[in-house]
Amino acid sequence: MRISAFIASLDISPANALFALGAAILSFFAMHGVLLLVRKRLSRLSEERAHRPVAEVLSRTLARTSTLAIFVTSILIGLSVLDLPPPWNTRLGHLWFFTLGIQLALYLHRAIRVGARRYFRAHSHGREDEQVTVAHTLVIWVLQTSVWAIFMLALLSNLGINVTTFVASLGIGGIAIALAVQNILGDLFASLSIAVDKPFEVGDSISVNNFSGTVEHVGLKTTRIRALGGEQIVIANAELLRNTVFNYRRMSTRRIQFTLRASPATPPELAARVPQALGELIGKHEKLRFDRAHLKTVDQNWIEYEVVYTMLDTDYNLYMDTQQAINLDAMRMFAELGISTAPRPQHLLLQELQDQPAPAGHAGVRPAQTRMRTS
Repeated sequence: MRISAFIASLDISPANALFALGAAILSFFAMHGVLLLVRKRLSRLSEERAHRPVAEVLSRTLARTSTLAIFVTSILIGLSVLDLPPPWNTRLGHLWFFTLGIQLALYLHRAIRVGARRYFRAHSHGREDEQVTVAHTLVIWVLQTSVWAIFMLALLSNLGINVTTFVASLGIGGIAIALAVQNILGDLFASLSIAVDKPFEVGDSISVNNFSGTVEHVGLKTTRIRALGGEQIVIANAELLRNTVFNYRRMSTRRIQFTLRASPATPPELAARVPQALGELIGKHEKLRFDRAHLKTVDQNWIEYEVVYTMLDTDYNLYMDTQQAINLDAMRMFAELGISTAPRPQHLLLQELQDQPAPAGHAGVRPAQTRMRTS
């Protein structure tokens, strides 16, 4: 009895009611059909390498479409074509906002999970460690919580509730908490930055802030590095990212520059033959690319050659073995050419003053004796 009286109070004609019912049914099947077509199209795009990431995220996000949301949306479409009294128009607007808003929040919830999981899987290179797993979980939780918090605030505002004071209170409380734990939060966000951006990973050989070593563990607050001397260095993540980090593991080549010295008494004809000879002895080594060798400096003590070559392999032990072989070959080459590597002889002039009493009738001291020593 009450339902019939309520329907009668809405003053809806049978023709209008049938038209609304038809619109609701038609929109329900239309939305289902469009959703199926879009998902089929995305499945085809996912087979193409160029469109695979976006197509995968969109396809798995649309899979979160709620049948209940489609049903409610079709009913709302049917109700929208009715001539409802003014109070019900406002209530219908609230229902539209709630239905579409919650479906959009569900889409974002799924897209964040799928996108973050795909990103961390693509950048983990097949390795899953504790830091990446925790960062993955934390990033997803923060983003998904933000989506639902924004939706709830928008819903309350749409219902006419003033959320300005509530938002301001949350902001003040958040600032107070952030100031209290700013160091911890700084290290935490630095850990997330390391997990996402990956300037280095566990096992990488790095140099930072005047020390070098191998990364053993990247935690939520600190990073542990095994130094070359064997000791373990523990450094805060925020402090680590504030400095310049040199990652030696990601080197593709190693550029080497060194100098060789010879005696300045070397004849110019012999000195001119040295660069070519150096190029020949360096070029015979594998995994090397000779760049240049020049007579750089000529002064009274030395003549100096600058040699540059590139190692095509980044292994440090191989570099040291190769450099040792080059130095030994250079010594033999200088000996074969008859070039001395000794510096110019230094001449020292020594004077001895004999401060003894002069003979009678002679004033002053005896003259100094001079000796020359060569070193």
